[in-house]
Amino acid sequence: MRPTALFRRDKNETTDTVVETPSSATGATVGKGRPTPTRKEAEALRKAKAKTPRTRKEQAAAQRAARSTRSQEIRHGMKTGDERYLPPRDKGPVRRFIRDYVDTRLSFVELMLPLLIVTLILGYSGNPRLASIGNLVLLGTLVLVVLDMLFLRMRLRRELKRRFPDAPLKGTTYYAISRSLQMKFMRLPKAQVKLGQTLPETYR
Repeated sequence: MRPTALFRRDKNETTDTVVETPSSATGATVGKGRPTPTRKEAEALRKAKAKTPRTRKEQAAAQRAARSTRSQEIRHGMKTGDERYLPPRDKGPVRRFIRDYVDTRLSFVELMLPLLIVTLILGYSGNPRLASIGNLVLLGTLVLVVLDMLFLRMRLRRELKRRFPDAPLKGTTYYAISRSLQMKFMRLPKAQVKLGQTLPETYR
């Protein structure tokens, strides 16, 4: 055996080398020293960029979508009585009590629509006597509505003075009458109590 054979290396032999990069050395940064983003962060960044409107058309569409969402929230708030979405005239415990007080009553205004239909039928019947009866029914209905509004005012003011002794009463009568003159299904905010329901003693 020749001594040089011990130091001979095969040409097919390869040596494993490790190339150290800045990222593998520090384990924290790449490039210009910024932290390496995780896959989750990179995905979130990509989605955020995709959602950001770039053109004027996309910006207008985004604004319309935001207005539509806001309108839906307001309509839902008006239906549920959420004060965050109510106009100033409907906010506060006094106005909430007035709405509940009106909504628990059976108003004569709710009977006007069927009575008006009866009056029209009698008026167009061609019979003078029936037309006269229809006019009397209409006049009697209007008188009952006026009397009902007067009773509503007196009883409501008495309840307001008892429940809210320090609250101003200005505008409360108009607020109650204007709500009472509307059909119940047309009232906004929507009624939160049932007909004849007993109201709580305190409103906050």
